[in-house]
Amino acid sequence: MARILVAEDEDRISSFVEKGLRAAGFGVSIERDGPGALTAARTGQFDLMVLDIGLPGYDGFDVLQQLRAEGNSMAVIILTARDSAQDAVAGFEGGANDYVSKPFRFDELLARVRVRLQDTQTDAPRKDNLSFVDLELDLKTRRVRSGGVEVDLSAREFALLEEFMLHPEQVLSREQLLSRVWGFDFDPGSNVVDVYVRYLRQKIGRHRLETVRGMGYRLTSRQPG
Repeated sequence: MARILVAEDEDRISSFVEKGLRAAGFGVSIERDGPGALTAARTGQFDLMVLDIGLPGYDGFDVLQQLRAEGNSMAVIILTARDSAQDAVAGFEGGANDYVSKPFRFDELLARVRVRLQDTQTDAPRKDNLSFVDLELDLKTRRVRSGGVEVDLSAREFALLEEFMLHPEQVLSREQLLSRVWGFDFDPGSNVVDVYVRYLRQKIGRHRLETVRGMGYRLTSRQPG
């Protein structure tokens, strides 16, 4: 699960953003001033920061400048009420990865968060093979073995299993899986994830994909009892 640091001093906005990001399956921490945001960002526990420019203590530009000067490459999305070209340019020149102006729609911010996290993941070295318990994925040949037996998966089934195997024993929400595997948002009422989880269960064993009620699914090593 990706962790996001939200540096925002307005309680109404920080609460709104935190609630939305948690619902989307992210871990979220809130800091309400520049020094706190800088200290939290330095821990290395976060994948992305949503950074308000108008913070007390140090403003967002100061926080960003110090982080980049220290070699911290965490993705940063500037959040500000200052809707001007000058602020946008200053943010990008200071090392920001993106820019959102207040007032904003949450779905716009969420889309930008996803894109920046995807950019970060794309830059990371990619393994050629994944394994978990008795499951093996060869990402070059696109072959799958379960219990030593080769399994025939469709392209979408393979992508879904790959996502689970990249995050073993972690609960992945339906929203996360839609975003990462299908690449765009479905109608909230869509059951496409449930359908494909059912397909996978038929091929790799029902016990491998555990339903976590109200949260999503988890690839588990637990054996049927």
